[in-house]
Amino acid sequence: MAQQTRDVATPWPKLPALQDWQDTCTTVHMWTQVVGKVRLMLAPWINHSWGSALYVTAHGLTTSPIPYKDRTFTIDFDFLDHKLIIITSKGRELSFGLEPMSVAAFYDKAFEALAVLDIHVDILARPVEVPEAIPFKENTQDNSYDPVAMRQFWRALVQADRVFSVFRARFIGKCSPVHFFWGAFDLAVTRFSGREAPVHPGGVPNCADWVMEEAYSHELASAGFWPGTGLGEAAFYAYAYPEPEGYRDAPVEPAEAYFHEAMGEYVLPYEAVRTAADPDAVLLRFLQHTYEAAATHAHWDREALERRETFPK
Repeated sequence: MAQQTRDVATPWPKLPALQDWQDTCTTVHMWTQVVGKVRLMLAPWINHSWGSALYVTAHGLTTSPIPYKDRTFTIDFDFLDHKLIIITSKGRELSFGLEPMSVAAFYDKAFEALAVLDIHVDILARPVEVPEAIPFKENTQDNSYDPVAMRQFWRALVQADRVFSVFRARFIGKCSPVHFFWGAFDLAVTRFSGREAPVHPGGVPNCADWVMEEAYSHELASAGFWPGTGLGEAAFYAYAYPEPEGYRDAPVEPAEAYFHEAMGEYVLPYEAVRTAADPDAVLLRFLQHTYEAAATHAHWDREALERRETFPK
């Protein structure tokens, strides 16, 4: 069997400055919203919008199997060969190349491919959780695609997903999958105390308040990774809802982590993790410390929610 190798010599890739690939980031964000909304409309509803998320794969992002009538199908972003691939459980497959194209063109190509595969779905064809919600079919201004930058960001997602999965396994209470939310274009994993939370105030741009109310219906501690829109550099984050008293003043490690007052979250720059002698250990320390800050100050029943093994801090 022939083997293919690609530029994966460094597990934790160096990412370009966000300003250098912002146009690609914005365009691909909109592309993932198109695909994510297809899953949202057809998959069973799962609490906290978990039934709409995407997942990191060995070549990109996937919807996972979406039920449709008597079959299932998946939509995959392949960031190694730069293709969008749609495969059905009946053995049919269509794909098209990912290259510089407008959101409008991507939308048309995706829905034309679905129609050829006899998959018909209506979505709310405009983006959410962004200040300017240009309808997909009218968005010709976001049209960039830098394959190298996008591949590097996906490779960073692979590493984050891998470490987040280790962290997730240490909790036996209710916990989300490690999944990619196309609304905010971030990878996230969320732990829950089991108690109900105050009603979320909403106010997220172009997102119905009920979505946030349902997403934050129960007390949680969440962590994630995103390109750094609004920050300027890719970073890991952590926050608690509702934020308990003393949370933002907790002694959190590693030293490069800090509480971002405007965002209301702890932040750890990706570069600080990537350049560490042991990136996995540094990231796990950030995840554990920020979780403990939330769980301790909010008086979670940690004895009942956490596994008994001792884990390095």
